[in-house]
Amino acid sequence: MAAPIRTITGPAGDPLAEAIELTRRLKLPHIRKAMADLIPTAKAQRWDPAEVVRVLLAEEAAGRDAANLRTRRKRAAFPAGKTFGDWDETASSIPRPTQDALKTLEWIHRKENLSICGPSGTGKSHFCEALGQAAVEAGMTVAWFTIEDLGALVRRHRVDDSVSRALARLIRCDLIIVDDIGLLPVSPDAAEGFYRLVDAAYERRSLAVSSNLHPSGFDEIMPKTLATATVDRLLHHAHVVVTQGDSFRLNQATTGQGVKPLT
Repeated sequence: MAAPIRTITGPAGDPLAEAIELTRRLKLPHIRKAMADLIPTAKAQRWDPAEVVRVLLAEEAAGRDAANLRTRRKRAAFPAGKTFGDWDETASSIPRPTQDALKTLEWIHRKENLSICGPSGTGKSHFCEALGQAAVEAGMTVAWFTIEDLGALVRRHRVDDSVSRALARLIRCDLIIVDDIGLLPVSPDAAEGFYRLVDAAYERRSLAVSSNLHPSGFDEIMPKTLATATVDRLLHHAHVVVTQGDSFRLNQATTGQGVKPLT
């Protein structure tokens, strides 16, 4: 025989007040927020009790999903907040079928890499960030770095010999993006950090790299032996995309689109 359902009321015999208190104890903030408006509506419209429970649980689930999304986006540390919402796929030199295939994010599930290389201002960073934002929205975890950020990570953790542990934590992310390689010579610490990251993520996690240089030319900015070992692992399971054309930023600047007109 089923146990009887216990009726709980507050000190003044107010079930709603007691229910709100229980949401605090059970850490259900989104249900608590919805109850004040939903319960009177449900009573007035004579909702089925099961429907009330369903709607309240749906509110909690949606609230938690939104909170988790904000947390993943914050932890990713994206630099500019760019998404595919402000990406002009027709202006990009990346072939449309390639864009569409990469947007599916299947390559991340297969733990493959992406290398986007080409001249400055051709949309490499924007495309990488938009892919990262799409991955976050799909429930994945993402981390964004410049190559010098990796150098700083190595210096910070070399003091207590914890570089390997720091990288082990980093590659728990589903996708790690390293932006703007090739603009300047790479410091020894950054070269070491980049190699260590590529080696640790090899066949375990996906990397997306944007660079002014094709990876085959990385030996121009970092020691040849280290560059060879890095590129060997990076490109083994990688999609290589080469952008072309003039800088979007320069075109906007020369046509007056880079600023708002003065009044």
